[in-house]
Amino acid sequence: MAHPSQLGFQDAASPVMEELIHFHDHTLMIVFLISSLVLYIITAMVSTKLTNKYILDSQEIEIVWTILPAIILIMIALPSLRILYLMDEINDPHLTIKAMGHQWYWSYEYTDYEDLGFDSYMIQTQDLTPGQFRLLETDHRMVVPMESPIRVLVSAEDVLHSWAVPALGVKMDAVPGRLNQTAFIVSRPGVYYGQCSEICGANHSFMPIVVEAVPLEHFEAWSSLMLEEA
Repeated sequence: MAHPSQLGFQDAASPVMEELIHFHDHTLMIVFLISSLVLYIITAMVSTKLTNKYILDSQEIEIVWTILPAIILIMIALPSLRILYLMDEINDPHLTIKAMGHQWYWSYEYTDYEDLGFDSYMIQTQDLTPGQFRLLETDHRMVVPMESPIRVLVSAEDVLHSWAVPALGVKMDAVPGRLNQTAFIVSRPGVYYGQCSEICGANHSFMPIVVEAVPLEHFEAWSSLMLEEA
């Protein structure tokens, strides 16, 4: 999860997030090189009185500064489109979960099971136990099996919400009357935190998301226990 004074992204916990981080570094390097070149040209023009007569009117230079930006844009656009299609691809999900946004909590329904669903409320500060995170912990976590394609259907019951977990590279708007879908694969076991990312009213800051990824056998044990309690 994020920590104070962090400059970069959270550690990737899904293949898509790893691709997004690589694309970010790739694009940032291009921006850094362009900025360095522009800064050098500005400094050179300001600090010298000499003028090169061959660049005052040169078709060759005009051709270069027309074609080079086009090549740079292609170098950015092609990886971007590839990741865009990867994020939109949902192949044979092993589990489907419906996440419904409310003011101000989330409810989860495991649609592959007959009666497995629960509400997820933020744990109040005075009820936290040592080691738990303020404004991020919930009384019920969304438990998923690791290394399995998970599809999440996202909607809302009242106003706009947004279901977002940065470490998984997932952010999907929850719109009343509309069913959006997203998918992810968790690479390793762990607990991943997110928050509603669409301003949804007075308690917008108090509806966190907690995704717990566990091995498949542990998920089966958890689901059996939840069904027995239901």
